[in-house]
Amino acid sequence: MEALFNSIAYFVPVGEAEKEIIASLFTEKHFKKGEPFLQEGKVCRHVGFIVKGLMRYFLTEDGEEKTFYFAKEYEFVSNYESFVPQIPSLKSIEALEDTVMYIISYEHLNRLYSTMANGERMGRLIIEQVFVQALQNLNSFYSDTPEQRYKKLLLAHPDLQQRIPQYYIASCVGVKPQSLSRIRKRLSLH
Repeated sequence: MEALFNSIAYFVPVGEAEKEIIASLFTEKHFKKGEPFLQEGKVCRHVGFIVKGLMRYFLTEDGEEKTFYFAKEYEFVSNYESFVPQIPSLKSIEALEDTVMYIISYEHLNRLYSTMANGERMGRLIIEQVFVQALQNLNSFYSDTPEQRYKKLLLAHPDLQQRIPQYYIASCVGVKPQSLSRIRKRLSLH
């Protein structure tokens, strides 16, 4: 649980009293490869913190899965547009590897906000970070070429190339696998 404490401490001070509150409200959960954290149409009821493993965010459009984000160790996982208002999700999140997380329910997170010193501030800062990342991803999709998006993905997550099937990376970049192969070939020549 030390990694979770450290991640929260990035946003607000975490003393022994805060550690006790956090430990009492988060629970450890294991996901097998392919197991959903969240399914489209269901309300997102948890926020997770990945200790080990990898998750994929995707939506299904006309029967085709479109990957748009990956989360790995020491990152928070949730679909905030479903979680915050407690409405059905338009997206799915699944484990790409066997994954270990600490999860917290909507009710427990609200209790954390109200009982932990600086709890509300922590929640606001984390949501702000998620919001900025979402805007950057959206802007990139409209202003960058697929090659630029691929380079940004590799820069942000250099270790993921070996952990994620190429067709998921291609989907995230917004191209077909054959196009990703051409992009990779062009980049290897430079």
